[in-house]
Amino acid sequence: MTDRPNENLLSRLEQSLRQSRAARMHLAARLRELEVEADAVRAELAEMDTLASQSEAAIYRLLTSVLASGSLSGSAFSNGLPSDAELEAAMRPTAAPVRTPFTVEARRQEIPLLRPNTEPMSDRFMDRTIPQAVTLLLREEGGPLHVNEIYNRLLEGGFKFTGQNPTISIAVSLNRNTRFRKTAPGTFDLMIRDASRAS
Repeated sequence: MTDRPNENLLSRLEQSLRQSRAARMHLAARLRELEVEADAVRAELAEMDTLASQSEAAIYRLLTSVLASGSLSGSAFSNGLPSDAELEAAMRPTAAPVRTPFTVEARRQEIPLLRPNTEPMSDRFMDRTIPQAVTLLLREEGGPLHVNEIYNRLLEGGFKFTGQNPTISIAVSLNRNTRFRKTAPGTFDLMIRDASRAS
């Protein structure tokens, strides 16, 4: 009679051990993701520091050239300093790439198809909110994504949608969050990436 309670206790302990190991594996995977995210943020901060240094150097060069030329008589230099427009012009890189604006027609041709029957390939987004999961996606992508493609990739990562219109849920969630910016109809990117690449 005493063997049965011992067997039950042993069974419960084994089950508890399995659950603890599974929880530990899940936490270790989450930690790895957070470390990757932290590395990406550090890289973006370093980029912003570099841009700030370049801007300071450009301002210094402009001020030096204005003061050296002695052309302080114009209305723009009545106080001995260059105007805001001249400072902005000096801070622009000399060979800045020309960015062509998105057109609605061009974006319509590139809109990805929805794949609602996509089978999850992992559970990496299972416990995440939409903004958290999309932040990871956009950092990995290195550029903007359409909400349809975001939806497809979230499904692949095990994200569980509850509403009737998941793409609308994604768009509304990203529109409300200052971490994201809209680059074209239905297309979003990270705001901090835009700031780090601004000239």
